[in-house]
Amino acid sequence: MTEVEQQKHKAAIAAVAELRDGMIVGLGSGSTAAYAITEIGRLVKDEGLSITGIPTSRNSEKLAREVGIPLTDLDQQPHVDITIDGADRFDENRNLIKGGGGALLREKIVAAASDRLLIITDAQKQATPLGGFPVPIEVIQFGAAPIMVKLQRWELNPKLRMRADAPDKPYVTDEGNHIIDLHVDIVDLPHELARRLEALPGVVEHGLFLDMAERVYVGTDDGVTVYPPGA
Repeated sequence: MTEVEQQKHKAAIAAVAELRDGMIVGLGSGSTAAYAITEIGRLVKDEGLSITGIPTSRNSEKLAREVGIPLTDLDQQPHVDITIDGADRFDENRNLIKGGGGALLREKIVAAASDRLLIITDAQKQATPLGGFPVPIEVIQFGAAPIMVKLQRWELNPKLRMRADAPDKPYVTDEGNHIIDLHVDIVDLPHELARRLEALPGVVEHGLFLDMAERVYVGTDDGVTVYPPGA
């Protein structure tokens, strides 16, 4: 396991320790969240932890089933106690850029339905001001082209995300939408940018998760740092 992967694993273990019997738990997506899902599965199997998970992507659902986590959905359980998820970047105010893995829509829906959102990351993900990673926007396929034009006028350097296994074909989310990535160096006014994106017809969701995370667990070489300090 590399140094970064060890940091992710440490953060995941620390956040999962917050779970208690009877909880409905949002299961995040991505490589860091996978460590949390695996640890939850271990606790369910080896220590009798009684929780029910709500996955935020097909990949997370597949992993959760493999490790033996009982699952439900928001139709059956619209209230979620805790969601544990990763982030691509976070700032000192716990604002996040998420969606590098393409699951931002489901991730935000589950996070918004949760009493608590716990974020787990490695030490390289902190960025104040927020930036250093493209801001993803999930858009309906019908509206992708005019949205691209508008974003270009705003000088946000938009690029349609393409499939890794077929670079000539657009990436399609679990909900059948496209993703436009904004390649901006710094998001110095994230709330203002969020409002502008939300006003565009055809934008389903964006990857700015603002004022949502209760805590950020950051794995380091020496252990885990929690934001805000003293939490």
